[in-house]
Amino acid sequence: MSGAAGGRRPLGRFGQAAAGAIAARLAGTALQSAPPGGAARWARTNHRGEAVTLLEGPALALAGALAVGAVGGGARARTAAALAAAGAGAFGAYDDLAGSTASKGFRGHLGALRRGEVTSGLVKVGGIGATGLLAGAVLRDGLVDRVLAGGVVAGSANLVNLFDLRPGRALKVGLVAAAPLASSGGPGAGVAATTLGAAAALLPEDLAEQSMLGDAGANALGALVGAAYAAGASRRSLALGLVALVALTAASERISYSQVIDATPPLAWLDRLGRRA
Repeated sequence: MSGAAGGRRPLGRFGQAAAGAIAARLAGTALQSAPPGGAARWARTNHRGEAVTLLEGPALALAGALAVGAVGGGARARTAAALAAAGAGAFGAYDDLAGSTASKGFRGHLGALRRGEVTSGLVKVGGIGATGLLAGAVLRDGLVDRVLAGGVVAGSANLVNLFDLRPGRALKVGLVAAAPLASSGGPGAGVAATTLGAAAALLPEDLAEQSMLGDAGANALGALVGAAYAAGASRRSLALGLVALVALTAASERISYSQVIDATPPLAWLDRLGRRA
């Protein structure tokens, strides 16, 4: 798999990041002007009792699907990342709008399934898993590599969503993860650069607590980062990445990442950077 012609030039990366930022701002403006189903459907109340909108999430998913699909590097990486962002965003939006907080985490959803209840969260997990495998099939050759890549895309989508508990946190995780991939020059560098631009463009409103990613945005962001990684990783790196994603997801069932971040000064500083007091 080769990168896009000229995509390894620094100017190309800046152009891709700019395209992602412009797409995210345009998508956000368009969605705010004409919210699907009405603005009230996307309105939520945050921990301060203030009104915020979930439309930031669909804006990021749209920017990922459209901008990455247009300028995000080689054809296979672009197509796979656009599929991953669209699928993760769509199933995340379904959970945002139809879900409840009664069942949380994999154990909660599986427990509900044992009681005969199919939760929106379980539908989301299955849908993102399926679209992740589809993206993996586009990205890689050979059954093993395709399954590993699909697992990385889906696992990344889920993991980033686990960090969407404080303003700006999930976007910062996406930025930190995408930055080295964008500078790597590998097949997924264009996808990562475009994702960087989109995430950075939406960060100010998220930090100001005017909008939030929700599942739609956090899942789409994670899927894009996962696709960027899976595009150029060796089979060994794919396997190690998938093991790490599964371990981190399993750990979240028992460990509070918020407590870990708050107890680690460098992480706490980065987490609070730009956030309201």
